[in-house]
Amino acid sequence: MLLELYRVHQFVMKFFKEFLFPPYEGKEIIRQCYQVGYRSLLLISLTGFITGIVFTKQSRPSLAEFGATSWLPSLVGIALLRTLAPLLTALISAGKVGSSIGAELGSMKVTEQIDAMEVSATNPFKFLVISRVIATTVTIPILTFYTALVGLIGGFVNVMFNENTSFIAYIQSFLDSITFLDITASTIKSIVFGFTIGMVGCYQGYNSSRGTEGVGKAANSAVVIGMFLVFVEEIVATQITFFFKT
Repeated sequence: MLLELYRVHQFVMKFFKEFLFPPYEGKEIIRQCYQVGYRSLLLISLTGFITGIVFTKQSRPSLAEFGATSWLPSLVGIALLRTLAPLLTALISAGKVGSSIGAELGSMKVTEQIDAMEVSATNPFKFLVISRVIATTVTIPILTFYTALVGLIGGFVNVMFNENTSFIAYIQSFLDSITFLDITASTIKSIVFGFTIGMVGCYQGYNSSRGTEGVGKAANSAVVIGMFLVFVEEIVATQITFFFKT
């Protein structure tokens, strides 16, 4: 375990060392950003919309007992922006993007394509790892706010049919309940989640072995470890946010 932790530490330190110094693979970074967004967009859209509807529907009975159904827009907005949107986006991305990165790099490792890049005077770490980690770190925060928006629309559909609330009143109630700290915390969490997912996927794929079996293990490990770390980071982020609020 200690040896594995040392390898992870070396991998992360190498990332920051390569990241701080040019040249940068701009075209590859843009291509990876597109791939990360494209792979997750449809599933995130469906999940976010359904989550907004279900969360609103489940919260209504509890608020109705106190005659506070007018608080639904605020409750849905706060829950989505603070926790649900970053967490849902990160988990979906870990499953779709993390596994894809792990399998792709693992396949390149097994077929010795990475070694061929080194022979051709190309820095494989900068081209393969740096570009993918930057892409996940940049794209997942954008997808998080998109998930929150889609979830709000889903919540509005439910509120509109049950309370006949107008869209303007719904958005106004949501905006009144959101603070700068909520937006900042959600953004920082999303950046950390994106970095973690990209780094785990790249590490597992870049260090895979044992032929095709290693490729499958790399993809599986990228998903499992990525999701586990996302949950751990969510707990830590929640505690830090609560500390600043108090």
